[in-house]
Amino acid sequence: MVRSLTALAAPLAAVPIDIDRDRAAREAAQELLKPEYAGESLIDRVMRWVNQFIGDLLDQESIGAVGSVAARIVLLAIVVAAVFALAMVARRTTRDGVARREGVFGEGRRTAAEHRDAAERLAAQELWAEAIRERLRAVARDLEDRVIVDSTPGRTAGELAAEAGLALPDHAAELAAAARVFDDVTYGEVPGTPDSYGLMRDLDERLRTARPALAAQGSPS
Repeated sequence: MVRSLTALAAPLAAVPIDIDRDRAAREAAQELLKPEYAGESLIDRVMRWVNQFIGDLLDQESIGAVGSVAARIVLLAIVVAAVFALAMVARRTTRDGVARREGVFGEGRRTAAEHRDAAERLAAQELWAEAIRERLRAVARDLEDRVIVDSTPGRTAGELAAEAGLALPDHAAELAAAARVFDDVTYGEVPGTPDSYGLMRDLDERLRTARPALAAQGSPS
């Protein structure tokens, strides 16, 4: 992914080692804007610059006093942190894209009762992540069947929670928390737990008797 660093090393090598950070940033930005790099993706550009930057920091010929070494270690830690942050952003973007494509239900259609039965069977096998997914699907299908939320193909768990939370404000916080648990076990590689499934199951049971706020306000006393 990263090309040879020779072309980039030459202009950076001429920069004094004790320049301030603003000037270093300008030098790097000007280098990355050159026409020969125009066809690269942003991630390729950043990774190539990071490789060059780390190479310069670790260049034994340029290391002098102990203070200079310490400064380079600090800068290297900053670069590593920046790369980690970039990776997290890329991972979140991918996760959101997958969630958008699959939606809450994934493929196929079941009734709320079928989702509940599946959730209980999975829970009995201690397959907590799968059980959590099925239980939230039961919630979503039940809310659709009762016309508390619209039937929207490809809806994400977060979108379900937001729409249902408007109709059922007393349960909005619980719905948002349930959506986060669903996303964590489905896209975030977070293991499911009995407690998480218990919370999802209890929410499902409470929502089955919940009425939309407007309907509750308009009912006779």
